[in-house]
Order: sequence, then structure tokens, then C-alpha cells
Amino acid sequence: MEHIVTVQEAVTAFAPDREPTDAELDAIEREMPLIRAEMELLDAQIITIDRIPSELDERRIRRARRRLLAAHRDQVNGSAGETGGVA
Repeated sequence: MEHIVTVQEAVTAFAPDREPTDAELDAIEREMPLIRAEMELLDAQIITIDRIPSELDERRIRRARRRLLAAHRDQVNGSAGETGGVA
């Protein structure tokens, strides 16, 4: 039997001691509201995996979905982390 092996070049140079650049850190910071909203929704869903969701669980999931949609909207509009208008 002959093994088929793919040969790929590394996308980035391997440097285990390389620190993230300022641009990479800024990109992560811009994505944090979205990441947090996704984690909150996932937490709410995990709680209800092994039981029938109560009314409180359903409200928590709906609230988390709304926050996730708002975070997506803010990121697409470029206003993530900015507080403009009324707070």
C-alpha cells in the first residue's frame, strides 16, 4: 500500500517565541465583544443540555442571542466598543 502525503508550506514562519503584533492585539480586542457574546450563548445552551429548559433558561438564551446579534451588528458596522449617542 502506498501512502499519499500532502506537502504544505507553512502559512507563517514557525517562531514559538514570537509575540503578537500590535495590529493582531488590536484585532483581537475588536473581536472580544463578539467572542464574549458567543461564550455567553454557549454557556446558556450548555446549562439546558441535560434538562428541559425552564422559563428562566429560555429567557437567558433569548437574551444571549440578542446580545450576540447586537455584537455581530456592531462589528459589521465598525462600532464595536464605541459608545456613541445615548448610553
